[in-house]
Amino acid sequence: MLEQLFKLRDNGTTVRTEVIAGLTTFLTMAYIIFVNPDILSKTGMDFGAVFVATCLAAAFGSLFMGLYANYPIALAPGMGLNAYFTFGVVLGMKYSWQVALGCVFLSGILFFLISVFKLREIIVNAIPLSLKLGIAAGIGLFLAIIGLKNAGVVVASPATLVTLGDLKAPATMLAALGFVLIVGLSYRKITGAIIIAILVVSALGLPFGLTQFKGIASVPPSIAPTLLQMDIAGALHVGLVSIVFAFLFVDLFDNTGTLIGVAHRGGMLDKDGKLPRLGKALAVDSSAAMVGAALGTSTTTSYIESAAGVDAGGRTGLTAVVVGLLFVAAIFLAPLAGSIPSYATAPALFFVACLMAQSLKEVDWGDVTEFAPAMVTAITMPLTFSIAHGIGLGFIVYAVGKILGGRAGDVNPAVWIIAAAFAVKIAIT
Repeated sequence: MLEQLFKLRDNGTTVRTEVIAGLTTFLTMAYIIFVNPDILSKTGMDFGAVFVATCLAAAFGSLFMGLYANYPIALAPGMGLNAYFTFGVVLGMKYSWQVALGCVFLSGILFFLISVFKLREIIVNAIPLSLKLGIAAGIGLFLAIIGLKNAGVVVASPATLVTLGDLKAPATMLAALGFVLIVGLSYRKITGAIIIAILVVSALGLPFGLTQFKGIASVPPSIAPTLLQMDIAGALHVGLVSIVFAFLFVDLFDNTGTLIGVAHRGGMLDKDGKLPRLGKALAVDSSAAMVGAALGTSTTTSYIESAAGVDAGGRTGLTAVVVGLLFVAAIFLAPLAGSIPSYATAPALFFVACLMAQSLKEVDWGDVTEFAPAMVTAITMPLTFSIAHGIGLGFIVYAVGKILGGRAGDVNPAVWIIAAAFAVKIAIT
């Protein structure tokens, strides 16, 4: 049955290899079951319900990817978008978390329509590479400032906006230890480096009373507080268009990059460098975003950590199915998730930020009309606490910079439209 379903022999793999690959991928991304509830619960959402929603959304997306698209790519609520959901949309712009979930749901519908009508390539190709790279780095920096704040390294200052916190505080010292632990384990290619560091730091906090141990396993909490709570009518408000498109753009670019990157690493691209069954993979992602919003979590997307499973030999959807089943099993770990303090997840945020900031090395630093918009995008995201604002300002600077540089012909019409739309929004708000 497995051979017929996943074509294991055709892909040069075995059930044992696929199971090991699935376990490897799960361990590299399992930190999300601790980090995501910690972030989203700050909006007032029920921690236990978000924990279950996180596990179920990851399970649905991974199982669907494996069974429908037959790719060893796992999905879960995305890092960066969960922070934007909480600190940008809800705490920053003062919208309810129900409206924010509605925005995520609408972005999933738009993503699905783009995939069905094959508009993905038109949109992705229309956006300049420098802005894509700037968006990726900006999300990383957005995570970085949140991670530093949660660790106590950065604190508010009326004189300088931010300043150095108390580095001798126990929680801050433990967070710093967690970060260097992740760096060291990652360099040694230890599977599950992030989750190991989170658990170690949490355990070290017990003697200081910084960690409240609530147990390891129990009956799963109720998902009722977040299930089907998205406010779609509220999300249709014209003022939320930029938020919906921010969720859409980031998910679209992140997904496409992850799918191509992981497939290339596993030798799954065809002779023309294209990904077979791309439409199916994108349909899975857009569906997972909608299902995740319905369950009660921010945007669910493909995880680059899937590359770890591919490196371990995963080549078919069986790898993703194993990941999905492990996320189902993780639902029973709610007490452990509730025991993880914010200072223990802060190192994970900062480390993921470092990984995402690597995209800046690919920017064309010899062309100011390319690197300046990329930097505007990257820098304004964390400093305005808004992915949408960073994207909008980046597009405006790109379009205007090209005009003044006498290179208006280099700008795709789609960029003009997006830049104009953001300019109008800024003018009327």
